[in-house]
Amino acid sequence: MVKQILFSLFLISLLSSCGYTTRKGLASYYADSYEGKTTANGEIYRQGKITAAHKTLPFGTRVEVTNLSNNKMVVVRINDRGPYIRGRIIDLTKAAAKEIDMAGAGVAKVKIRYKKK
Repeated sequence: MVKQILFSLFLISLLSSCGYTTRKGLASYYADSYEGKTTANGEIYRQGKITAAHKTLPFGTRVEVTNLSNNKMVVVRINDRGPYIRGRIIDLTKAAAKEIDMAGAGVAKVKIRYKKK
């Protein structure tokens, strides 16, 4: 047990020293009604693309999103701001949500991981 804890702390330390940050929370995905609208960075939103909205990460940041219920992962590019619903940390396009099998549920517990610049 102690060895597992020490190993976990070692891994966290190693990832932190490499500049990676991990957060857990809820992900949701955009409604179909956003199709064709302009995102915060000026792009046209397309639900078939693998992009996402985050409140603070710079546009263009690539984020690894893992669905904690099935460990499926997708890498998205941040091109919009949001979500603005309490407790949610990222909004995915429908295509990205399908990649991690959360499109049916609409909301999923996820882990996001990104490299600090």
